[in-house]
Amino acid sequence: MLTSSVFGRMIDSIDACPWGAVAGRHAHLSDVAPEPPPLYTPEERRRRDATRWTLVQGVLAPVQFLVFLVSLGLVLRYLATGDGLAAATGSIVVKTCVLYAIMITGAIWEREVFGRYLFAPAFFWEDVFSILVLSLHTAYLAALFTDTLEPRQLMLLALAAYAAYVLNATQFVMKLRAARRQEAASRRGWTGGQTHGRGLGDPGVVGQGTVGRGTVGRGTVGQGTVGLSK
Repeated sequence: MLTSSVFGRMIDSIDACPWGAVAGRHAHLSDVAPEPPPLYTPEERRRRDATRWTLVQGVLAPVQFLVFLVSLGLVLRYLATGDGLAAATGSIVVKTCVLYAIMITGAIWEREVFGRYLFAPAFFWEDVFSILVLSLHTAYLAALFTDTLEPRQLMLLALAAYAAYVLNATQFVMKLRAARRQEAASRRGWTGGQTHGRGLGDPGVVGQGTVGRGTVGRGTVGQGTVGLSK
């Protein structure tokens, strides 16, 4: 004797209607992609908002991005014309110093928010790529002060470091956008909960906060967006 579930599977296998609701079919819960975990727990978000290092990152992040834009222009100018070697070299050194500052303060920020200096689960792969960015910038300084490479080779190495920096920035921008969507969804859930008489203690309606951390900055909206830092 056929059970209703077996009969339903038989109908599904021969029903070619593209509109499942019209055909009486329903999506299974297992077919729905699970929602990604929140970037911050409520306690981590509280610590993020309380620490002064969030503000430090928010200031340093756009500063580094501006230095990057100026330096990139000077490097490309030298490669195209052969002029301005000193200016291009100085700008790369300044960019690298700002990167170190953001890496150090960012590690302190991560320690205060997540309990570890690097590779917190929320930013693990961003941190991995941040180390690559820092390594390339450091390689430039080492080659510069030891006269290992010719000026043009040094500029090409700087461009490789800058390309890695931009890719790392993209990682953080994407994470920021995802966190904003999570926060917006949480707010909608909170509003719906209030409409239906649910309180703040209802599960699933806690705001997740924003992003920022890594070579692109941490903890605030200014970090992980245009204010690329670490």
